[in-house]
Amino acid sequence: MSIKSACHAIDSDPAVRYSRREPMVGTTMHPPNTVASTRQDLSAPPQLHNIASYLSRLAAERGRQTAVILMDPRARRSAGCTSCTFAEFEGLSNRYANGLAATGVTGGIRVLVMVKPGLEFFAIIFALFKLGAVPVMIDPGMGVARLVDCVRRVDLQGFIGVPVAHLVRLAHRRSAFRDVRCVVTVGRRLGWGGTTLRELADNATDRAIMAETRRDDPAAILFTSGSTGPAKGVVYEHGMFDAQIRMIQAYYGMEAGEVDVSTFPLFALFSLAMGMTVVIPEMDASRPARADLAKIVRAIHDHGATNTFGSPALWKNVAHYCKESGVKLPSLRRVLIAGAPVSPAIIRCLHGALLDEADVQTPYGATEALPVASIGGREVLAARQHAPADAGTCVGRPVVGAEFRIIRITDGPIEAWSDDLLVADGEIGEIVVRGPAVTREYFGLPQATRLAKTRDGHTVWHRMGDVGYRDREGRLWYAGRKSQRVITESGTLFTDCCEGVFNEHPDVARSALVGVGPPGRQTPIIIIEPKHGRDARARRATFAEELIARNRQSTVHNRQSVERLLFRRSLPVDIRHNAKINREKLADWASRKRPLP
Repeated sequence: MSIKSACHAIDSDPAVRYSRREPMVGTTMHPPNTVASTRQDLSAPPQLHNIASYLSRLAAERGRQTAVILMDPRARRSAGCTSCTFAEFEGLSNRYANGLAATGVTGGIRVLVMVKPGLEFFAIIFALFKLGAVPVMIDPGMGVARLVDCVRRVDLQGFIGVPVAHLVRLAHRRSAFRDVRCVVTVGRRLGWGGTTLRELADNATDRAIMAETRRDDPAAILFTSGSTGPAKGVVYEHGMFDAQIRMIQAYYGMEAGEVDVSTFPLFALFSLAMGMTVVIPEMDASRPARADLAKIVRAIHDHGATNTFGSPALWKNVAHYCKESGVKLPSLRRVLIAGAPVSPAIIRCLHGALLDEADVQTPYGATEALPVASIGGREVLAARQHAPADAGTCVGRPVVGAEFRIIRITDGPIEAWSDDLLVADGEIGEIVVRGPAVTREYFGLPQATRLAKTRDGHTVWHRMGDVGYRDREGRLWYAGRKSQRVITESGTLFTDCCEGVFNEHPDVARSALVGVGPPGRQTPIIIIEPKHGRDARARRATFAEELIARNRQSTVHNRQSVERLLFRRSLPVDIRHNAKINREKLADWASRKRPLP
């Protein structure tokens, strides 16, 4: 049976209707300093669970509902269809699973997946889950050298990729890919071995297959983006994925039958598991900041999307597009924005395009722990009205199942938990979290695991690598990355707190705090990205004086003033979300410049 025959032409009205109800946001909070987590008891007997069972259940209960809609013409040509129901998607993933089993893919083996987001990608991932195999996902945007370095640490046995990915494999087959035995090409196979995904599916049955994995068995290895350090492989277990789905669905009130426009592929896997119809818009998911905004808006309108998740870089552009063109997004119930701090300006702009009952949500977390906390856009705006400019970014209260604490900042390992580590509310410290969706280790990196994980009886605290504080209402405020704090002879400056003061200036697009020199004796420098058309060199000296004077007035969290300033046309950002500022690169650049005044 071919892939094309497994799919059908898109219906005239593919969006499945849902009954609108108020989301559950804000109904599941816990007071500060209480344990809000369903803790992982590492001594309990393991339970059987396979995360792919979500898909099988949906195929039985909602088989005729559309699961995936492809809007990108290239993706449609590759898949041979424009949409696929849950029953068809289940059958396709079963064929992939049976075909992969015939090539030698078995439970426990690690398989690198380098496939563009779309029907094949989602079906491959669920197929590997069904076999008990462990898909490995690495962001190709990090560059070939760093990607290959990641592969060397994983010890792969399988590889599924597009043709260009196979060229990388062949170039490094004797080092990074020497143990790969199962090879599948998604697309046209050239001069290498293995089989193609189309051949694999055509020669396999859609017989149901489901490995009996335990909740604590490895389910996937997801690599961090490496935006603030070396990329690390985060080990996910089947039970952790299950906890994530339950926590996300309960907190945001997401329902089966909703429609999700997917601008971040990994989140689409959660959407499918929750029974949502996933629309793949025409965009390069690796470059969200460059997306065609009209096509994103069209995807939302054409399919009555109720949900969408994406980067601040993307939604900043969409918000301005809607404001300038007068476009409304009435079908959306929620817009989730994550990957970097979200400015109040983006939230205000987006609210103008949403209905009153809809809201912008800004979840806080990381590859190692998600979700941790969240907050609605309207509460963010209200909190900012009563907060000083250097307060940082409010990221909300913990979601049910998660717990955060604030401890003294240290760069060394913390072997065991002690309440003596805690700091008082309002004091900036290191953010640590625990809960059933918090991962326990990095693959093959025991020292990195030791630095990031702290044992507390049968549970594990993950050190987020972020600094922040808790306010008197139990909300978490983000102050910046721990590794990017600037330590001077007079004290410590935190990036998000310091930059917030400068970002309030109407002529500033973004700013970045960096330190030049050794920690303890660093010189703080603020780097300004002026708004477009407001970068007149003749005005820079006056502009710099305005900004420095503004900073001297903010002393709640900034205990000292930044007296040195540089201008730069644009600030470098991370490869995954195009939103996190690469301050390490900027610090090196600033060390070679002469700052103002």
